[in-house]
Amino acid sequence: MIIILDPAATAAQRDELTSDLKSRGYGIHLSEGVERTIVGVIGAIEQDKSSLVEQFEALPYVERVVPILKPYKLVGKPFKPEGTVINVRGVQIGGGTLCVMAGPCTVESPEMLFETADYVKSVGAHVLRGGAFKPSTSPYSFHGMGEAGLKLLAEARDRTGLPIITEVMDTRDVELVGKYADIFQIGTRNMANYSLLREVGASRKPVMLKRGWASTIEEWLQAAEYIASQGNYEIILCERGIRTFETYTRNTFDINAIPAVKELSHLPIFADPSHATGRRSLVNAVSRGAVATGADGLILETHPNPEKSVKDGAQSLTFDQFGQLMNDIRPIALAVGMKL
Repeated sequence: MIIILDPAATAAQRDELTSDLKSRGYGIHLSEGVERTIVGVIGAIEQDKSSLVEQFEALPYVERVVPILKPYKLVGKPFKPEGTVINVRGVQIGGGTLCVMAGPCTVESPEMLFETADYVKSVGAHVLRGGAFKPSTSPYSFHGMGEAGLKLLAEARDRTGLPIITEVMDTRDVELVGKYADIFQIGTRNMANYSLLREVGASRKPVMLKRGWASTIEEWLQAAEYIASQGNYEIILCERGIRTFETYTRNTFDINAIPAVKELSHLPIFADPSHATGRRSLVNAVSRGAVATGADGLILETHPNPEKSVKDGAQSLTFDQFGQLMNDIRPIALAVGMKL
């Protein structure tokens, strides 16, 4: 359940309440907004909730108490109804601003990365994406440059000012990746890697959590809850397509997930049309649809020469295609009340 304090509640009253809750054995999570403080109470037994609601609503500095029936407490909409806004090196994620993350699937060379970073910056992208550690279905495929790739990403950030997002795949790599990255990315294969989710939750660095390729929205939100339960609420959800019977596209983009997550959670939600479709010819249209349904951002793959890309060339946009996409989404963003 969550306890919403009166706007006039003092810090001493908040501390008194949290001390009382801790003495009862409950876990406590605070969300201190501009106007109100919300206290998340974890561990309340279902049959005790009605009596607890009555007790805490009797306190003069408590505005109301809201029992939460969903299995995800901290990432659910009631915990922060105004929505989460994340600031990464001056880039706003959430809160009515459309954020575009773009770059190559994987870091291949300094020349390719820097050329791509310079271009996406020039046409309005806000964050540079690129993989240093790359998961692959085949153990014999290219799996990234490792720390050398991370160093190149950091150098690209220094050149352009763009924050960087990159994937972390193993609990043993969290500290290393965290030295360089501004945002951790948890890929679809690791959505249910609960040890990794806890580890990035403890890091206090923003995390993009991609939906598992066969996961329900509730399972996805419960995975986000693992991160939040460690005290890290700076979570970005990312719809990247789910596996269905369709074979024409790489995955099936679940556009329903965008407005559904907006109803269920306070976390910003992005779309990944590159992985959702697997076809560069479809990326622009799906991007436009995602923006129209309220996505807080897009994460896209682009490459100076996709035909020569080491990974995911078929879904990577050329520079001209990426520039056209940026032009195409601007009027849609404005039409749905988003800034770009």
